[in-house]
Amino acid sequence: MPTSSTARPTTPPTLWAARGRHVGSAAEDTVRNTLQRLKDDQVLDDFLEPPDEPAADPAAAAPRIFEARWKAPGAVTVRARLILEPGSAGGQDWTLLAEAEEAWDLEWPSPATMFWPDDPDVTWDRDAATGLRLRGLNTLPDDDKAVRRLLKEAGRSPWNIHVVVHEAMTPDHRGRVPLARLLPPGLRHRVVEHRAAPQQLRVVNWALEDFGVQVPRGGATVLPGTPAPAGHDAAEFSVRTVYLDGSEPTALIAAVTSFAALPRPLPDDAVAALTSLREDWRLLTLQEELERERRLVAMYAEALEAMTQSRDLYREAAERAAEALAVYRESAGAADAAAPPSETPAPSPLRGLTRTLERFKGGGRTPARPPGAGQESGPPPGAGS
Repeated sequence: MPTSSTARPTTPPTLWAARGRHVGSAAEDTVRNTLQRLKDDQVLDDFLEPPDEPAADPAAAAPRIFEARWKAPGAVTVRARLILEPGSAGGQDWTLLAEAEEAWDLEWPSPATMFWPDDPDVTWDRDAATGLRLRGLNTLPDDDKAVRRLLKEAGRSPWNIHVVVHEAMTPDHRGRVPLARLLPPGLRHRVVEHRAAPQQLRVVNWALEDFGVQVPRGGATVLPGTPAPAGHDAAEFSVRTVYLDGSEPTALIAAVTSFAALPRPLPDDAVAALTSLREDWRLLTLQEELERERRLVAMYAEALEAMTQSRDLYREAAERAAEALAVYRESAGAADAAAPPSETPAPSPLRGLTRTLERFKGGGRTPARPPGAGQESGPPPGAGS
């Protein structure tokens, strides 16, 4: 089963997010031309290509950023930012986030068509995880190992929605209509459809065991992604039968739409992109610029007030410290003047004891006798003779 996502933030209901890859060259020119055309047609209110910000590595190419603003039905303002990564391996990855003033309605136009032309010949609609088309029908490869590898990559993708459809029998041209064309506009560039041939059911379900889902014979299932949405129930997003006869697969469309409405975990790299969309937005109206300047003035005023208060508090503390020091000095001077003359300090008891011991030791010694002190004194011999 996919890992839990309890610690990750969920996608806000006001946000539309997708990731893809443009195959080929001239991706930047394609985006610029599309934005200019839609602005001229008054589909967009305005767009902007902000200047490159200094990169940490001067030798590394910086991503290109495009911002656009338009009105969704009901005069709801939408702000969108496209991040176009530097080219690699013959293409460029892109990340698109659009945030509205209200909860996103899937019937609104797809933000992808505001930056990219809705032309099947322009190959901007590749899924970044698998390289498959977002607007097309993708047949699974014939090799079993390739099928397992592809579906595991699809199941681990945290961005786009992957749907696996099993063909109970090979359909004619009526059953080869891509699911993306039948979905609401807000899902047409976020869903990757995988088609499994009749004989591929076993290998498909084998590859999907790790994700806790299975594809019914002749049916379809929506992969939960990694991590899976909280409270995801595989049975709710599995369709037992999909008729590939040209009729509208209402049950499958409902399953995909319901899955898209779940509070899905926000991909790790989308968190930084959303923060940048909200905090580094450059495409401002005149009213928004005035409001931003007012906020800056208020912020600077608060900072200045805080600095002034800190200065006053420091000055007050210094004055109080000086007063306390003066009082202490006056008290010390008065105490010195009132003190009696100093007397000779009493000898230390230890010193007196030491001297007593020294005298005791000196009195106990036997003094040395001078020579002849032990004989009786008398006249010398021969005296008086």
